Amino acid sequence: MSARHGHAMVHTATLVGTHAVGVEVQVDVGAGLPTFVIVGLGDTAVMEARERVRAAIRSAGFEFPGARVVVNLAPSPLRKHGTGFDLPIATGILVATRQIHPRVIDGALVVGELSLTGEVREITGLLAHALAARDSSLELVAPLHEPLLGAVPGLSYRPVSTLGGLARAESVDSRRVSYSVAAAAVRQPDFSEVTGHELAKAALEIAAAGDHNVLMMGPPGSGKTMLARRLAPLLPPLEPDERLESAIVHSVAGLDETGPLAGVRPFRAPHHTSSVAGLVGGGSPPRPGEVSLSHGGVLFLDELPEFGSASLQSLRQPLEDGHVTLVRAEGRIRYPARFALVGAANPCPCGHLGDSAKACTCPAHLVKQYRSRIGGPLMDRIDIHLRVDRIDPERISRGEMGESSNAVRERVLEARDRATRSYGTTPGRLSGAALVAACKLDEPAHSLLGMLARTHELSGRGVTRLMRLSRTIADLECSQRVRDGHILRALSLREQVE
Repeated sequence: MSARHGHAMVHTATLVGTHAVGVEVQVDVGAGLPTFVIVGLGDTAVMEARERVRAAIRSAGFEFPGARVVVNLAPSPLRKHGTGFDLPIATGILVATRQIHPRVIDGALVVGELSLTGEVREITGLLAHALAARDSSLELVAPLHEPLLGAVPGLSYRPVSTLGGLARAESVDSRRVSYSVAAAAVRQPDFSEVTGHELAKAALEIAAAGDHNVLMMGPPGSGKTMLARRLAPLLPPLEPDERLESAIVHSVAGLDETGPLAGVRPFRAPHHTSSVAGLVGGGSPPRPGEVSLSHGGVLFLDELPEFGSASLQSLRQPLEDGHVTLVRAEGRIRYPARFALVGAANPCPCGHLGDSAKACTCPAHLVKQYRSRIGGPLMDRIDIHLRVDRIDPERISRGEMGESSNAVRERVLEARDRATRSYGTTPGRLSGAALVAACKLDEPAHSLLGMLARTHELSGRGVTRLMRLSRTIADLECSQRVRDGHILRALSLREQVE
């Protein structure tokens, strides 16, 4: 076939954080030696698209032009990542050489990876691309993924499975995606399976009702992990906007989005060897970390003192702000990161300080050094400090059943609803004048709070945390005001591991 010269432009997008930013794939096929050049600040995966595209075009029954092919990815200063440029580049070449009609890509945002045989494969961050297409009033042309794309209301979507199928689908109308993702029947851990630990259960109920962070300290085998896994089921299902946010983060990370889309709150439990980038995000290209994958759910850090100091201190900003900001040469990237932190730790290096079953062998200075690894600033951001002791084996062997998670969840939902109606959010999200107004401290409670702040040398953040915790306890007790009894109970939940 004689070389056909021409131009084409295809809309696509590249990931920047959890957003897909529009990119133009500009294709020029002209006279010159047969070359295939891609310019526009693409990463290695983008540069490797040349071989995939060449093979896919031939496998689909088309001819790759024996001419000079130049592909420009605009805007040039924006870094482009991933294999999602394969399909728009191939489509642009076919349009430029008049092997398919331009109307195939008119008003469309095209994205997808190509195999050497011309099959269209799913890419990382497809949900973000779907939102970009909808917000730009473009039809999404992408690999088939109905459950995921059904979560984007108002999306016009044309699924493709092969390059040849796209090229021959000139008369296919877009179809409106109107179905929803059904909740999966996943069995959640239940409080009724936990024997004893009444105080810890009550503390987790408070944590769920007010969005508070928790540290559990106790000997190995005392039930810390078992309790932590039962916090997320106490929380209400994700709201529609939370579902989409959480699902986008999972999509960008290349993980399954089904759980968040079905309203299931995430539960993440990274190993204590996790790096700073693994926890808060990073890498090249940047990817969300565990704090963002926990968005809307629970982040459980077992063996908390064993985490690196830099890793633990990196949690401070997301705990305070509810998001992570990564600064890179190409700009700032923000990931959502509003989660409940649950930490678990042994009380000492040997793990048996205060253990009724085995004596501790650790000198006092080693115990102090071990606990100091967590760091004061992080401890200040954890509202509830729990001591979790072993349960008598006889109680376990008798098969004692506790209160079910459903019963506890009802109280949690009532308290959260009461708080939202009264002051717009849960106590764990309040600060400043809004927190003071929500607490409605009477004079005895105000005096008690001031005295406790002095005698316990509480920082300003510590006082705020105490007030938030007191407000949640008052909500669970259906009290409009925070009274001194609520403050004393809140203080007891912060002092158990001192």
